[in-house]
Amino acid sequence: MLLSIALILLLGMLAGKLVSFVKLPPLTGMLVTGILAGPYCFNLISASVLNISSELRRIALIIILIRAGLNLKSEDLKKAGRPAVLMCFVPASFEILGMVLIAPPVFHITIAEALLLGSVIAAVSPAVIVPHMIKIMEQGYGQERAVPQMVLAGASCDDVFVIVLFSCFVSLVTNGSFNAVSLLRIPVSIVLGIGAGILCGYLFSKMTERFHPEGTVMTVILLCLSFLLVSMEDSLNSTVGFSGLIGVMAMGMTCGHMIPEEASKVSSQSGELWKAAQVILFVLVGAAVEIQYALHSFAAAALVISGVLLFRMAGVFVSTLGSHYTKKERLFAMLAYTPKATVQAAIGPLPLAMGLSCGSLILSIAVCSILLTAPLGAFMIDLTYQKLLEKKQFSCGQRYIMNVQISESRK
Repeated sequence: MLLSIALILLLGMLAGKLVSFVKLPPLTGMLVTGILAGPYCFNLISASVLNISSELRRIALIIILIRAGLNLKSEDLKKAGRPAVLMCFVPASFEILGMVLIAPPVFHITIAEALLLGSVIAAVSPAVIVPHMIKIMEQGYGQERAVPQMVLAGASCDDVFVIVLFSCFVSLVTNGSFNAVSLLRIPVSIVLGIGAGILCGYLFSKMTERFHPEGTVMTVILLCLSFLLVSMEDSLNSTVGFSGLIGVMAMGMTCGHMIPEEASKVSSQSGELWKAAQVILFVLVGAAVEIQYALHSFAAAALVISGVLLFRMAGVFVSTLGSHYTKKERLFAMLAYTPKATVQAAIGPLPLAMGLSCGSLILSIAVCSILLTAPLGAFMIDLTYQKLLEKKQFSCGQRYIMNVQISESRK
C-alpha cells in the first residue's frame, strides 16, 4: 500500500507539472497517470489501495468542499440570487432530456435506458469546478455579481439531484416502474444537509471562541466533523435523504461568517492539504477508468456527449435568463458547468455490476465523459475566466487589509 501511495503522489505530481508546461490543466496528467498505473494497463497500484479508492476520493472531495464553504459568503449567494437555485437542477434536467433525444437512435436503447444513462452523465464534477472557482474568487474575478459563487453553489446541489434521479431510473429499468415519491428525497437531502452543517459550524465556532485552538487543531477538528456529516449520509440515506457534502459546505460557510479570522487560517491550511489530495483524487479517478470500454465506442460516445453538453449549456443559459449577469458572464457559466469526473467514476460501473443489459454501454460513455470533459472543461475555465469576467478593483485600504489577512493566515 505504501509503495502504491508513493507512486500515486510522485507520478501524479510529476505528470501534472509536465502537462502544465504545455498549458494543459494538471489534472489531465494526473488522470493519464491513473489510467496507465491502474489495473487496466500496467497495474502498478495495489489492490489494497484500489479497494479503498472510493473513500480516498471522498476524503479529497471533502477537503476542497471545506475550503469552498469557508470562502463562500451568504451575501455572495444573495447576490447570485435565483440563477444559483436554478443551476442546481435545470442544466442537469436539460442534459438528461438531451440524452433521451440523442442516445436511443445512436445506441439503439430504450427511453428508460437513455434516462438511466443521462442520470449517470448529467452530474457535474465539484472536484474539478470547486478548486477553479476558489482560485477565481481569490483573484477577484467575477466578484461584482458573484459569478463563481453561483457556479460553485449550483455544482454541489446538482450532484444530489442527479444521484437521486439515478436511483429512480434504476428502478424504472429493472422493475418498469418509477417511484415519484423518491423525488422528495432531493429537497429533504438539501435541507437536512444544510441544517446539520449550520449546527456543526455553530458549535465549532463557539468552541473556537472559547478555547482558541491552533490553526492545525481547528483544521483537524473540521475534517473530523466533515467525516461525521458524510458518515451520517451513509447511515440515513436508507431511510431519509441527507447530503453530507452540502452539510460540509454549510458548516464552512457558518464558520466563515462567525469566526472569519480563524476561518481564513483553516482555509489556508486546507489549501495546502488540497495540493496532495487532488493528486490522489484524480489519479484514482483515472485508475477507475476502464480504457478498453472507452476505446470500443469512443467515436459514438464523443458524439453523444458533445450533443448533451449543448443541452446542458442551454440549461445554464435558461437558468440565467432575466438575471443581472452580462453575456460574457453567462457564457463563462455555460463553459464552467461542463466538467465531469467523480460522480461518473463512482456510479458509472453500477449498472454493469447490477447485471443490466445496458451496463457496458453506460460504463463506456461514463469513461469517455471523464476523459473528454474533465481536462477540456478545466482548460476552458483557465482559458476564459480572465477574458469573460471582470476583475474587482480594490482600494488601497482593502488591499492592505487583504494582505494582512493573508500574511496572518500563513503564520
